[in-house]
Amino acid sequence: MAKVAVKREKRGDYIKFLGTSGARFVMIKQLRASGGIWISYKGTNVLIDPGPGSIVRMAQSKPKLDPSKLDAIILTHRHLDHSGDINVMIEAMTEGGFKKKGLVFCPEDSIKEDTVILKHVMGFPEKIVLLKANTDYQAGNFKFTTSMRHIHPVETYGIKFRLNKTNLALISDTRYFERLKDFYRADALILNLVFFEPRPEIDHLNFSDAAMLISKIKPKKAILTHFGMNMLKAKPRIQAEGLAKKFGVEVVAAYDGMKLEF
Repeated sequence: MAKVAVKREKRGDYIKFLGTSGARFVMIKQLRASGGIWISYKGTNVLIDPGPGSIVRMAQSKPKLDPSKLDAIILTHRHLDHSGDINVMIEAMTEGGFKKKGLVFCPEDSIKEDTVILKHVMGFPEKIVLLKANTDYQAGNFKFTTSMRHIHPVETYGIKFRLNKTNLALISDTRYFERLKDFYRADALILNLVFFEPRPEIDHLNFSDAAMLISKIKPKKAILTHFGMNMLKAKPRIQAEGLAKKFGVEVVAAYDGMKLEF
């Protein structure tokens, strides 16, 4: 009998933006989706900040993403645009709680001060790991390091990680401060950019802050995401092109469903 060669699909390592909305009103109006970021690396699948609609975005993704294949969920902080679907994603990862699997990483105040994770799902994952500043963590093949605590109304951390030969950093919600440029040096920099104009009374980055960070860190690639209303009005793609020309680095504005392969 002749042997038939079976072509196996090559496993890809990638980041997929399930949503790029930031702050309340873009999320509420769903002007941009709020599904978080899916990372697949050497067979390990991680979901960062599953905001409202995360599970819907997975079902609508082409090809579909299977939440039961998740190995870990990371919450950078407890605000609802980052954590709104955390409970349904825990249920999905553990197949309704029938398979005790996966890790959930979150700041302590996410479950102790004003819990966003319901009690009935807390026993579903293998473990809930409380994040601390400047600490290394691992889920399967995915390793990451937390930043210093950010300046934000709740306990918040960004992360640094590596996919193959690329060092990446994700700056979660924060007010600008000088130590950011030291921790977040990386080949690829993902910035949560809510405001176009400065809003000194609110602890979020604005466009000038992002420009300053890109100029000081000088990544090979910068990805802008997590846009608020006035950032959307300023047209993120056009602003990204302007930064690229100004600093001579690749700068892109993320869009819902965007995929970066490594």
